[in-house]
Amino acid sequence: MVSFMFYDLIFFLLFTLATIVFLYKRKHNLKRQGLMYLYRTRIGLKIIDWTSEKFEKILRPMQFLIVGCGYILMGSMIWLLAKFTYIYSVSDIAKQIKIPPILPLFPYATDLFKLDFLPPFYFTYWIIIIAVIAISHEFAHGIFARLNKIKVHSTGFGFLGPFLAAFVEPDEKEMQKAKKFTQLSILAAGTFANILMTILFGGIMALFFVVSFTPAGINFNSYAESVVPLAAITVVEGMQINNFNEINNYLENNMTEIGVEGINYIVPTVSLEYALENNIERIIVFDDAPAFRANLKSPILEIDGEKIVSHSELSNFLDTTLPGDIVNIKTGENGETNEYEIELSERNGKSFIGIGFKSPSNKGVSGYLTKQLYKIKDPFVHYVPSWNGNFAWFIYNLLWWIVLINLSVALVNMLPVGIFDGGRFFYLTIWGLTGSEKLGRKAFSLATWSIIFILIWLMIVWTFAVII
Repeated sequence: MVSFMFYDLIFFLLFTLATIVFLYKRKHNLKRQGLMYLYRTRIGLKIIDWTSEKFEKILRPMQFLIVGCGYILMGSMIWLLAKFTYIYSVSDIAKQIKIPPILPLFPYATDLFKLDFLPPFYFTYWIIIIAVIAISHEFAHGIFARLNKIKVHSTGFGFLGPFLAAFVEPDEKEMQKAKKFTQLSILAAGTFANILMTILFGGIMALFFVVSFTPAGINFNSYAESVVPLAAITVVEGMQINNFNEINNYLENNMTEIGVEGINYIVPTVSLEYALENNIERIIVFDDAPAFRANLKSPILEIDGEKIVSHSELSNFLDTTLPGDIVNIKTGENGETNEYEIELSERNGKSFIGIGFKSPSNKGVSGYLTKQLYKIKDPFVHYVPSWNGNFAWFIYNLLWWIVLINLSVALVNMLPVGIFDGGRFFYLTIWGLTGSEKLGRKAFSLATWSIIFILIWLMIVWTFAVII
């Protein structure tokens, strides 16, 4: 069976060819601006005018919400950037992830950088998402410009090879003469539209998932773990040691068996070496449990022929067994299955497999939103489509990318940097607060160069961690 990627690449080539032909036939209407070619039209201007007039009573008070949302997005993005910069600078996350911290999202980026934890990102997705994001974002700018009687000269498209952008072109002189609040509302309208699209498509994605997917097993994301003092290790690879400094003499394999107070554990050798080199007193180790020994893989579909689709069902099944019982565990996904014969271990007098369920932190706003999302799609439940599998996943992943990228665009676009709406938004804010345009420009310049410096610093950290 031919994969969708084959058709997607054909679509990419045809789209590129069509773009070249389009640009050639309309070259007299094109204007070069930097690396891009701009094609101006009047498509959508009547819709922009009609919307601003028809819903004026709703849109005018909405400007306060839009400006407030702009400040929230700007503050959130600055905080996220600062937090990420700190973590990226003091930890070894760059070595672990190995992808550049600054990376434009382009088709097949997930495949190129082996981001297996993300859904595939097809060219088809990219085109649809650009249309959703750009049209809603730019039309919002135009609608609120017309709401405030500012002319909109044109709409249009930007071309950078086969990659597209969209724009709405309000009269720049009228824009600069408008009140500061008016300018703020127009500038933030685009990101507000992206937030609305995030909410809209988030709801569609949740509804689609509920009606299109059904539980088929359970996911686990770790093996049973413990924390042990390094100094308490008395056995390494079956050899008795008198001092933990002797541990290095027995480190030969990728995984090392250790003994602590008569209990066996298994630890990655690199983790043990790191702890020894850095005088770390306590380390996380794997319990010597059946799941780890058998290299059991997630998701679990059945145990002894009984379907298991929740953590409670797994617990109930284990309650019917005894330590030492041998069970048949069926795992697998995407039509491929594996079976394991496992002898159950014992913990606290009960049967024990040795799998773990690690939940992410539920702190703050992001934690709350994650918790609500888990009510719809439990990360520890393995789901399968209830109808045409490949197409159901195709639609779900498309919706997932639309939600993620809309939210990302809304946040990034409000950074106080010259090329984004957030740049002028920040400049007008400082000008309004201080009453000095000169101070506003200086603050704007300082913010822009500070963020550019941070981005350069992140790339330097990544370069030294991954390449050098």
